[in-house]
Amino acid sequence: MATSPKKTSSTSPKSKARPKTGSRSTRRDSAAAKRPKDAIALLKADHKEVNAMFKAFEKTDDDSKKQDLASQICNALIVHAQIEEEIFYPAAYDALDDDGDDLLDEAQVEHDSAKVLIAEIQAMSVGEPLFDAKVKVLGEYIAHHVEEEETEMFPECRDAGMDLKGLGEQLAARKAELSV
Repeated sequence: MATSPKKTSSTSPKSKARPKTGSRSTRRDSAAAKRPKDAIALLKADHKEVNAMFKAFEKTDDDSKKQDLASQICNALIVHAQIEEEIFYPAAYDALDDDGDDLLDEAQVEHDSAKVLIAEIQAMSVGEPLFDAKVKVLGEYIAHHVEEEETEMFPECRDAGMDLKGLGEQLAARKAELSV
């Protein structure tokens, strides 16, 4: 009497699929975080992050927190300006017309002005005359700069067909190097 062989776990194919964990939106957000951001998305995320720091600075009365926030703001802006000036702006100069060049020239002047205030803030401590005022004015400079980039320059860059994914990868890599 012939019996049919039993399937054992060693002979049955194993599924390579893993059970899904987390909600669909959590999985989607996690997958999106692993994809490289385009240059504009990365720069806008930086803008949003530093804006939150400025708001936190304005809200706190704790001198230690103010000092820490001022330091974080200055460091974030130094890195952000450097990656824009080294990578994004040169690519934008190549891609944009004369009107775009004017925007880039203005952005560079705004960076130069911000760097002066950053250096002054870094040389100061909370409680010194004008410390809070300088951080506030720096925030106003940056808000103006961000507004122009996000409403004028970035749309022109996107329309010019720049390789924003490739630039985003370069910006992220350089930012990681500078943030060490």
